[in-house]
Amino acid sequence: MEPPHDKPTQSLPPSPPTTAAHQHGHNNTTVTCINCGGPTSFPPPPLPFSDTSPPPTYRPIRAPAVNLPPNTNTKQAILLTPVPQAQKTPVVSPPCHFQTPTKRIHSQDDIVRFQSSATCKNFLGFIVALSDSIRGRKLSDPCHVSPTLTTIVSILQTLIQFVDEIPPVQQSARYGNLSYRAWHERMSDKAEPFMLQFLPEDVRSATVELVPYFTDSFGNSSRIDYGTGHETNFAAWLYCLARLGVIKEKDYPATVSRVFVKYLELMRKLQLVYSLEPAGSHGVWGLDDCHFLPFIFGSSQLIDHKYMKPKSIHNDDILENFSNEYLYLSCILFVKKVKKGPFAEHSPLLDDISGVPNWNKVNSGLLKMYKVEVMEKVPIMQHFLFGWLIKWYVCRYFVISWLVFCILFAA
Repeated sequence: MEPPHDKPTQSLPPSPPTTAAHQHGHNNTTVTCINCGGPTSFPPPPLPFSDTSPPPTYRPIRAPAVNLPPNTNTKQAILLTPVPQAQKTPVVSPPCHFQTPTKRIHSQDDIVRFQSSATCKNFLGFIVALSDSIRGRKLSDPCHVSPTLTTIVSILQTLIQFVDEIPPVQQSARYGNLSYRAWHERMSDKAEPFMLQFLPEDVRSATVELVPYFTDSFGNSSRIDYGTGHETNFAAWLYCLARLGVIKEKDYPATVSRVFVKYLELMRKLQLVYSLEPAGSHGVWGLDDCHFLPFIFGSSQLIDHKYMKPKSIHNDDILENFSNEYLYLSCILFVKKVKKGPFAEHSPLLDDISGVPNWNKVNSGLLKMYKVEVMEKVPIMQHFLFGWLIKWYVCRYFVISWLVFCILFAA
C-alpha cells in the first residue's frame, strides 16, 4: 500500500500501482513522495554518509586512560617506558672532524639501534635538562641571557620579518601557500652567515653540520609542511651548540624562555600566513598538529603551581591572562583558536591530560610519550641527520655479525 498523504487533492496525478519496481521511497530531503510527487507525512530520513565521512553525532571511541593514544601497543610501550632523565651534554674537544650530516635511519631495526646508543640517550637527556631548567619558572622571570642567545633571538626575529616581506600569494589551495618556498629559500641562503654571527673563531667550520639542522627546523619547502620532526631538528641544532660549548648549562633557562619561545612565535606565524600542512599528523590523537616540545617545557613550568592545575586549561580567563607566561597554556589557547568545535572532540588527548591530578605526572608522561611517539617512529626519524656532533653508532652485535658474514663469505 501507499504511505498516507497529509492533504490529498484532486489535482494530483493518479498513483501508479505498487510493484517491486515502484515503491514509495523517501530517501530525499523533501516531504514529498519521490514517485508521485504528492506530500507525505513520513519525515525525511537523514542524509546518507560514507565510511570516510562519519555522521555528525560521531564521537571518537577512546579509552579513558590518561595521556595515551588509542593504539594498544603504543599505550603499552608508553606505560613500560621509564621516565627519561636529564644528562649533561659533553662538550667536544679538538681535533674536530665536522662533516655534512646524513640520514641513517631507514627501518625499525635502525630505530632500535639508535635507541640503544649513547647519542640518543644524551640527546633526549638534553631535552629533559631544558625541561628541568624551566621548572616552576615564568617566561618573564629574570635569567642569564648570554650574548650568543641574544644573537640567536635576533636571528629568529629577522626570520619573522622575512614573513612580513614575503606575503602569501592568492591561490585556491587550502594548504601550502607557494610564497613559503620563497621564504625558505631566503632563510637557507642566510643560514650560514647567521651561524657566523655568534660562532667562536675556532669552531666556525662547524657550519657544515649546523646549517642542515637549522634549515630543516622550519618545515619542508617541497611539501610545504611542518611537524614534530622539524621541531626535533631545532632541538638537535641547540644540542649541537651545547656540544660545541656555545650554549652552556647556565644558558638553559634562557634557551627555553627566550630562544625557544621566539622559535615558537616564528613557527606559528609561518603556519598561519603560509598555511603549512601538518607533517605526519596524528589527527585528533596528537597533542597538536605540529608541536610537542612546548607542551613538555610548559608542563614543567607549572609543576607545583599553587593555583593552576591541569584542569585549569578549561578556564578561558586563565588562558587569556596567563598564556604569555606559561607555554602549556599558550599552546592550549593557540589550539582553541585555530580549531573549531568542542575541545574534547578536536583534541581528545589534551582533554584527557587535563584530568591528570598534577603537573609532575603530566610532564613525566609527556617525556615518555615524546620518546615513544617521536623518537621511536621511523616516519619521523628517517629524516633525522647524523654527523660528527650527533654520531651514528653501530652496535657491537651488528659489527660482529658483519665480520662473521665476511669471514664465511670469504671462506
